[in-house]
Amino acid sequence: MTEAAHRRLFIGDVHGHYKGLLSLLEAIAPSSNDQIYFLGDLIDRGPASCQVVELVKASGYQCLLGNHEQLMLNAFPTNGNAHQAGLFSWFYCGGRDTMASYRDQASSLMLEHVAWMRTLPLYLDLGDVWLVHAGVHPAMLIQDQTSDQFCWIRNEFHRSPEPYFADKLIITGHTITFTLPEVKPGQLAQGSGWLDIDTGAYHPKSGWMTALDWTEQQVYQVNVYDRQVRVRPFSEAVTPVNPSKIKA
Repeated sequence: MTEAAHRRLFIGDVHGHYKGLLSLLEAIAPSSNDQIYFLGDLIDRGPASCQVVELVKASGYQCLLGNHEQLMLNAFPTNGNAHQAGLFSWFYCGGRDTMASYRDQASSLMLEHVAWMRTLPLYLDLGDVWLVHAGVHPAMLIQDQTSDQFCWIRNEFHRSPEPYFADKLIITGHTITFTLPEVKPGQLAQGSGWLDIDTGAYHPKSGWMTALDWTEQQVYQVNVYDRQVRVRPFSEAVTPVNPSKIKA
């Protein structure tokens, strides 16, 4: 690449694994020209969600709203006042770990992060690729869809036999790839018009956190449990998924 060239890098669900993210960024070694996009779910389940959010926010990296950020927003809908039902739902999905990560921080920091999360987009259109946390409903127009689809959808999206867009690939996180048919832990999963890069950083069956360098067609991965780092060509790191094998 020339001095002015840049890479586009997409990072899957981090889920509070700050040290793993630092190792992943060290492996990527981004320049000031590179563009880094996080696909949401920075928080919950891992031990250091506060630090992950602060890093992404302070670095000015672009980030999508994930379902776990939405759960945190539902827990604190206005002025930092907790909503009990929302808090319960968030805690059930890993929010207790996130709350614990703020324990030794300034009391205002969590509210700053919540306010930042409210600014996160549901999707980003980059021309040849379209970034969203979970996917889209194949039977709905984009303008009719909400965070219910963009942050939460799974099977309806993955089972669609036809691409949603004719001219761009949808890149997502949200669904751990090894839960899809015939995909091994650590592999990316590709279907009809979509690519899933959430390789299950928090899950003991995997531990792999993934960054996809779309420009150079390289996959960077760090295992959050044993700190193993690997870099592979995209063609070696992706497994095709047969939509007919995905359960309704």
